[in-house]
Amino acid sequence: MTEAPTTSAVSQLNFHQQTARALAFSLSEYQEDASDRRILIVDDEAAVRKMFAEYLGELYECTTAASADEALAHLAVDSYALVLVDVLMPGRNGIELLRELVNKYSDTAVIMVSGIERPQRVLDALRIGAFDYLIKPCEMGVLQMSVERALERRNLVRTALKYKADLERKNVELANSKAELERLQAQIIHSEKMASLGQLAAGVAHELNNPAGFIYGNMDILKGYLTGLIKLLAAYDEIALPPDAARRIATVKKDSSHEQVIGELNSIISDCMEGAERIRDIVQNLRLFSRLDEAEIKKVDLCEGIDSTIRLLSRYYISGDIELHRDYGDLPAVGCYAGQLNQVWMNLLSNAAQSIDGKGEVFISTSLEDDWVMVKIRDTGSGIPEEQLQRIFDPFFTTKTVGEGTGLGLSISYGIIERHGGTITVASKMGSGTTFTVKIPLNLRAPMLA
Repeated sequence: MTEAPTTSAVSQLNFHQQTARALAFSLSEYQEDASDRRILIVDDEAAVRKMFAEYLGELYECTTAASADEALAHLAVDSYALVLVDVLMPGRNGIELLRELVNKYSDTAVIMVSGIERPQRVLDALRIGAFDYLIKPCEMGVLQMSVERALERRNLVRTALKYKADLERKNVELANSKAELERLQAQIIHSEKMASLGQLAAGVAHELNNPAGFIYGNMDILKGYLTGLIKLLAAYDEIALPPDAARRIATVKKDSSHEQVIGELNSIISDCMEGAERIRDIVQNLRLFSRLDEAEIKKVDLCEGIDSTIRLLSRYYISGDIELHRDYGDLPAVGCYAGQLNQVWMNLLSNAAQSIDGKGEVFISTSLEDDWVMVKIRDTGSGIPEEQLQRIFDPFFTTKTVGEGTGLGLSISYGIIERHGGTITVASKMGSGTTFTVKIPLNLRAPMLA
């Protein structure tokens, strides 16, 4: 007697037919392997196994098993696209086998076959993960249709997973490209700002250089002239004057605070000379820091560049709260773009100072290892949380509060060191401070920054 397919089976088939048509384009790109045509038939009745295997064997590679344990033994050796499982079997029944298949072999489709038609059992099997539930004796055409649809659905799911993995990979690539683009954009903006700032600094330095030189030079001459005038006045004081003239000069001296002025003139000139020297040093530091006249790779004293940067950051390092330790190795002249490296020292040294709340220490060391120059800048500040270390060089990422940092300094520094063919790494521990290690080649070749 031929049984008609159950309502649940028909609705299941209709659903998957619609799904197959909607995603037909995916199948055209799917590449089958040998296991995609392999079916395992599990039934304790030899006649049923033989009948199913002979009918489906014309299109598929069929293997039979008389029990759940035998089926699991086959699955441990080979991969199967589909398993036909009888519900009622001695020992472990079909439902128990279905659960194990869903847990261990989720890529394998399962069709349950039973001689008992119970709606609740059908629903339980479908909820656990079976693709379909057929009632014995089932028509072979219905069986073949169910097998085809199960395999078709399996292929669709695998293709969808493949596309999902590809999409996730492309999303990661896009995110990385976006981050790199943001880094380059930030670097261009920063470079333009630094170029403008450098031009302004060079202009200011040039305009201040000459008048500062005049003041400094004239003060030295003025000091000599003043010394002669003081001697002349002292000589006049030794001459005896008529009483009326002596009284008049004494009155003038009193009104003009003569004694006080003579005593303070040298101090005033010394203060003016010290101010002129400071202006001259600032001008020299600005020119040394910007190095706008060095558009080519030049050999420079790296430690001199670090020292000039420290002088520009004097508001941090002369306050007395931060103790600065310098341990410079015997370095030869380093071929580099000094102006760009000075930007790196500026970022690292200002960050080190700002990380210290109250009193602390900053350590700077330089050394030579083979053909590589090592620069380490360590502070005893608050440190950086471990979860933030991976993002410390990302553009616009900052550990400072809103308004205190743009998140560009370390990103720009990373790009500069990278284009010099070197590396910059960071190690930090909360409460113990942070160490930045910069490694650059002793001699930079021009293509590095191309």
